[in-house]
Amino acid sequence: MSAPNLTTFPTAAPAAPTFRASVEAWMRQFQDWLCQQIEAADGLGQFQEDAWQHHGGGGGRSRVLTGGTVIEKGGVNFSAVEGTMSEQAARVLLMPNPTYFATGVSVVQHPRSPRVPISHMNVRYFEAGNGEAWFGGGLDLTPIYVDEEQARWFHEQIAEVCAQFDDAYYPRFKQWADEYFYIPHRQETRGVGGIFFDRLTVGKDGDADSLFAFVRAVGEVYGRTYTHLMRLNAEQAYTEREKQWQLVRRGRYAEFNLAIDRGTRFGLETGGRTESILMSLPPQCEWHYNLQPEPGSPEASTQQWLRKGVDWVVAPPVSS
Repeated sequence: MSAPNLTTFPTAAPAAPTFRASVEAWMRQFQDWLCQQIEAADGLGQFQEDAWQHHGGGGGRSRVLTGGTVIEKGGVNFSAVEGTMSEQAARVLLMPNPTYFATGVSVVQHPRSPRVPISHMNVRYFEAGNGEAWFGGGLDLTPIYVDEEQARWFHEQIAEVCAQFDDAYYPRFKQWADEYFYIPHRQETRGVGGIFFDRLTVGKDGDADSLFAFVRAVGEVYGRTYTHLMRLNAEQAYTEREKQWQLVRRGRYAEFNLAIDRGTRFGLETGGRTESILMSLPPQCEWHYNLQPEPGSPEASTQQWLRKGVDWVVAPPVSS
């Protein structure tokens, strides 16, 4: 895919006949912008586009990068689909009406180096057939080896963006991420978290324009922070042992996406495109029977961080 002609972040909502159309148009622009940022940070890899149609209406653009300098496999997917799901699927997904429209961008990046974290981000908008509409999304970081300073910086950037809209957003959505990005059968979090929010309902949780502006800001902070971490860590040396640990941690990532993630379930339940849905899986991963990191090792240190409730953002002291 050639680099899109879009050098600045699409801050404003595009003019469109309806709010739904405006959100969909921005999601397309955001996909273009983010692909450009990741390609620039990678330096070699380019996204290949695969356009597809949904059986109920609409479709999407799946973009996957493989063989990059930094990214071994990454995806930035856009979709805008509509249809009617089964009553059973609507119940499972807590949909107020089986008729739906959904648009969004979903991102997962799997780097080559165990020193560059795996990352995930998605922003989405739903409309149900009864007229109810809401936004959802989030971003989180899954380091193979946790760098405390970088994890704190990542959370600080997110907290600053959240505070521009509501002081309660970061603590609320950070806790939500801790609960959501949790692997109960492993009793560990997927990584160092971030924020997660679902069903920010228009009218109940804010007006449409304000909620949409927040979602756009989430997209911007992801692109800015993750490409910085790509550049910061890409040249660090690593050993074969560290590469093997990356494959094990990728396995935990796959477990979460296949067994727990609601986005994966929604896509499969509504007859979505399988290749696009499973884009989030790593290119390689491993499972070893009862593997435990050696006490005192860097791997054991990372495991200690994979828990709920870590206070990554330290409040500044109050001046007297």
